[in-house]
Amino acid sequence: MARRYDSHTTTFSPEGRLYQVEYAIEAISHAGAAVGLRTNEGVVLAAEKKILSKLLETSVASEKMCKLDDHVAVAVAGINSDANLLINSARLFAQRYAAGYSEPVPIEQLVHHLCDQKQGYTQFGGLRPFGVSFLFAGWYCFFFTLLTCLDFLCYRDKSSGFQLYQSDPSGNYAGWTATAIGANNQAAQAILKSEYAPSMSLNAARKLALKVLKQTMDSTILMPEKVEMCEVARAHEVPSEKHIRFRMASDKELEELCGLANSATLPTS
Repeated sequence: MARRYDSHTTTFSPEGRLYQVEYAIEAISHAGAAVGLRTNEGVVLAAEKKILSKLLETSVASEKMCKLDDHVAVAVAGINSDANLLINSARLFAQRYAAGYSEPVPIEQLVHHLCDQKQGYTQFGGLRPFGVSFLFAGWYCFFFTLLTCLDFLCYRDKSSGFQLYQSDPSGNYAGWTATAIGANNQAAQAILKSEYAPSMSLNAARKLALKVLKQTMDSTILMPEKVEMCEVARAHEVPSEKHIRFRMASDKELEELCGLANSATLPTS
């Protein structure tokens, strides 16, 4: 039955399914895993970097982590060439917003724009869905002022703060406190459900992210060259809400965290 309806993205099956979209989502489950955790101190993203051959020259640039703006980062699971096109589109949108409104783009508005583009590729003939899922990490703070007869009252939007979003090839997205995409994501979700705590520190989130990756990867030993990690957090030099920065984990940090993961001494508090 599926063969009659899986050749076009615009054709629904009698069960109301779009098989091409489901195939794209299934392709993500065979890609390298990516994990995201949100804390009060920042958001941590970690991903598995697959090395196809020992003879392959590794790139200096990150393959799984990308900076969209000073306050937004993204982790990739799926086809990198598809991801590059969408990432360039997101960067352009963020810069146009900043030029037009003189303020950083709200992260959910950026995610919404990108997901609209992904959804369009599931609705028109002659196109195929993007074979990539994203984890978006970022910071957004919105204050609005209410003028009363006595004084100005300043309110803070409840959606302000560090945020973590996940999107899939269908164009759907949702906010998460902790989630995983890619290979063995169900096992990763089970670990996060049992060990993640919203009050955990940023350092504990780094350790838990590496623990989750170790459980989902094929190898029994976690190697620093097979892992990428980044975070969106307050700058240590100026710890204020106006100084949020994107930072990639150094080789030394990854070596230390992988050593802890391999020795199974991972406190999460």
